[in-house]
Amino acid sequence: MSWNLLLWLLALCALLALVVQLVCFLRADGDLTLLWAEWQGRRPEWELTDMVVWVTGASSGIGEELAYQLSKLGVSLVLSARRVHELERVKRRCLENGNLKGKDILILPLDLTNRSSHEMATKAVLQEFGKIDILVNNGGVSQRSLCVDTSLDVYKELIEVNYLGTVSLTKCVLPHMIERKQGKIVTVTSLLGVVCAPLSAGYCASKHALQVRLPKLNSDRTDLNVYMGHMAFTARDHWNWVVMYGDRERPKEISGRRLTQKMLKKT
Repeated sequence: MSWNLLLWLLALCALLALVVQLVCFLRADGDLTLLWAEWQGRRPEWELTDMVVWVTGASSGIGEELAYQLSKLGVSLVLSARRVHELERVKRRCLENGNLKGKDILILPLDLTNRSSHEMATKAVLQEFGKIDILVNNGGVSQRSLCVDTSLDVYKELIEVNYLGTVSLTKCVLPHMIERKQGKIVTVTSLLGVVCAPLSAGYCASKHALQVRLPKLNSDRTDLNVYMGHMAFTARDHWNWVVMYGDRERPKEISGRRLTQKMLKKT
């Protein structure tokens, strides 16, 4: 066998190995930092233990999955949404499959459009657990209709829930975090807040407003850390995928199950 042929075979093997690794990475539900930690046998998400995490929109989708994952880590959970019976269902499953007791989970009904109730809700969480370590702004509504056929009331509700409601709750929690000089705010938005899609004009506008405003908290106060997550539609469970990024980071694809790890990495 000639040396040239051997070198060609080695180059081909290296290229094939690179392609295999690339395919594995594209199909993986996490970024390289978390995958590397997993390969090393480390579980950094366990450092979330004893933290208080408030999740809005916890009755379904990303919020529900996040609650299940957090329940295995020994955190104190606050589950908020409008549908109390669904929150009860999520709580039961958290208790069945997680490492929490009933006292560790607070069901707190919350309507993001009722902004006058947000201050009272925040006080209820502080009275129950004494602190808020992480606020996950996940609650929101969507819309699918032609612009010409859509009532202005629909646009108003989208802005009230997706933007103003999220900003209002964040403003209620911020003073507590500033006083403690610690805390994280995670906001799940949408790729449609960056790139508009047909039949979603109002939804895109509301998510774009979040995308533009909330990250500016990092420039308003250098001691705050606000992270945005863009939900993306993929061939897998569409609600289970987001793109998460923080200060000075490039967007990275990450599943709902990895969201707890990503939040921990920033804590």
